[in-house]
Amino acid sequence: MERDGAGARGRLRRMRKGHLAMAAAVMVGAGGVVLYLPHGGDRPGTPTKAVSATADITRGDLVDTTSVDGTLAYAGERRLTGQAPGTVTSLPAEGRIIEQGGALYRVNRRPVVLMYGSVPVYRTLRQGMTDGPDVRQLERALTALGHDGAMTVDEHFSPATTQAVRAWQRNNGLAGTGSVDASEVVFWPSAVRVTGAKVQVGDRVGAGRQILTVTGTRRVVHVDLDTGDQGLAHKGAPVTVELPGGLTAQGKITSVGTVARRKDTTGASAGATEQSPEATIDVDIALTASARTGRLDQAPVTVTMRSGRREDVLSVPVEALLALREGGYGVEVVGPDGTRRITAVTTGAYGGGRVEISGSGLATGMKVEVPEQ
Repeated sequence: MERDGAGARGRLRRMRKGHLAMAAAVMVGAGGVVLYLPHGGDRPGTPTKAVSATADITRGDLVDTTSVDGTLAYAGERRLTGQAPGTVTSLPAEGRIIEQGGALYRVNRRPVVLMYGSVPVYRTLRQGMTDGPDVRQLERALTALGHDGAMTVDEHFSPATTQAVRAWQRNNGLAGTGSVDASEVVFWPSAVRVTGAKVQVGDRVGAGRQILTVTGTRRVVHVDLDTGDQGLAHKGAPVTVELPGGLTAQGKITSVGTVARRKDTTGASAGATEQSPEATIDVDIALTASARTGRLDQAPVTVTMRSGRREDVLSVPVEALLALREGGYGVEVVGPDGTRRITAVTTGAYGGGRVEISGSGLATGMKVEVPEQ
């Protein structure tokens, strides 16, 4: 993790060559240290040749930022365990998206079908049941798949529901029993993306055997944030994410963990106190719908979070700062007539490629030298 301000300060140590080595005089006054640079033998305070480039000193709000490492992934990982005993005869490819009505895998050539819903199949659903949201979500899924007939979507497993189930079973090569259990259906709130198989075609499976690992299709960014930086993360706060390939996307923090963890040498997570220097908390970020994220899973990204805001301050581009021989930083102020002087400044917040400065004689609209682009 690199704080933008710290990175900028590191870059400034590589000062522009010649500025300080050529200093002819140092004047100390109420305004601090002022170094005059004699270009081509000019006397201090006289017009000099044109500078390579200039930028304005501006006044306004400055947002300080911190960059942290994150991972671009898919939301909601889940392990699917099988209930149908037999031999695995078909598995989906890694990365495949499966929507409602699609087969997650096949056992003895019979599909285990995905239906949308939030209640897992914990019992056999059959005619006569009148007391469950699991009945309602089954009827809703059957309606979405075109098998509603005379069925009403409610919590009553009616004879019409039985007929709809049988039509769906026949359409999928299943026995037309009219009842449904976990050997035929897996409920999930939305489409899933297959991330891996835990068995191979030809393996014998039974109840409780893990078959697949899946996620949702929504893209998220996960950050293991140092607990020392937890003040950066607030639910709902906006962030900027640099994606693979250099593209950027806007996002919003959706959750901030409350349990600190630290990684051991094997990479596994363990409990940790907030005082541990290796402790982290989980931070999840949702990207805007327009973000072009590609298909890479577990891809490294850089997340820029706001660490502070300074209001109504003077600022210049970071590149305008010079490292002074006496220590600290200065800027080269360019006058309207071309004269220039190096004035010591006190730096503050960094953000958006600019840095807060303060010092005697500085004002909005003044020009400072910057490296030529």
